[in-house]
Amino acid sequence: MTVIQAILFLTHLFIYETWTFAPAGSEYLSSLWLKVTAAALSVSFLTASLLAFRYFNPAVRTLYRISAVWLGIVSFLFFAAGASWLVFGAAWLVGVNVNFHKIVEVFYAAAALSGLTGVLNAGWTRIRRITVRLENLPETWRGRTAALVSDLHLGHVRNGSFLRRIVAKVMKENPDAVFLAGDLYDGTAIDAAKAAEPLRALRAPQGTYFVAGNHEQFGDDSRYLQAVSNAGVRVLHNEKIEADHLQIVGVPYNHATQDEHFQSVLREIGVDRNRASILLTHAPDRPHIAEKEGISLQVSGHTHVGQFFPWTWMARRIYRQFVYGLSRIGKMLVYTSSGAGTWGPPLRLGSSPEIVLLQFE
Repeated sequence: MTVIQAILFLTHLFIYETWTFAPAGSEYLSSLWLKVTAAALSVSFLTASLLAFRYFNPAVRTLYRISAVWLGIVSFLFFAAGASWLVFGAAWLVGVNVNFHKIVEVFYAAAALSGLTGVLNAGWTRIRRITVRLENLPETWRGRTAALVSDLHLGHVRNGSFLRRIVAKVMKENPDAVFLAGDLYDGTAIDAAKAAEPLRALRAPQGTYFVAGNHEQFGDDSRYLQAVSNAGVRVLHNEKIEADHLQIVGVPYNHATQDEHFQSVLREIGVDRNRASILLTHAPDRPHIAEKEGISLQVSGHTHVGQFFPWTWMARRIYRQFVYGLSRIGKMLVYTSSGAGTWGPPLRLGSSPEIVLLQFE
């Protein structure tokens, strides 16, 4: 925690010093109130996060939302500050006299605009339609659809009203089944039962299914799972159900983090390799294990595609072909959703929130 706060403080210091730096004797804004504001903002997100794990009230929610948005904008401002120094340094090397503060103003304005664009983009949930062709698919499932929703992260930024809108969007599509692939909750203080109430309207002929993500499993996940179950959603915990002859398997996050354990869980479940199967598991960390155990299609979330730069680049480096969208490993298909919500800064730039409609052929 101390390391994180130190990084945030140094980031704010770099942004502040870049803004107030004035070469050639010029004078720019460097007042006490600006210093105090920069210092307060540097501790705002960590303070809000600590409060968010204990309290759920309008004051804490407001503080958390503001600090979370600011954290995203700070990320853009940091790179804007770095770009300003690069341009200034390049101009100095070639002997061109430039107004440094004007350069900073342009880059900082672009950073602020990027942040605003990211906030607006994060609030616009798309419907993405994907055709999935599975071998040995039951005749009854040909042409049917399933909605995949992941990573809503209900908490201090988004709560039951957001879930209500997502449920309404899903139900307009009349899916035959609904898959909730984890991180329904953010893991902060929240009335889990009240937040899950909108799930009562999420109904599909072949069932609605949920597997826990890492944010449900920061500690005791029982209150989250109980809230989801009480809302009428089937919670899958290392088990298989039959939905009109289609095998639907669910493995929660903490049982899919190690190769040997994940493999033993799937073997105990007993997937019939001669029939089509769908695995719900939160993260696309170990698709080679699922493919080895005869799964036809794995659906996951977790990555958010990084949400915005530079995390988008890092997510692609970590998850490679499985970071987003439909991909294949051996005989198995994998679909990784970018998620419907956000974690931390409610910004998306270079990724978009989505609800996925899978049509089976």
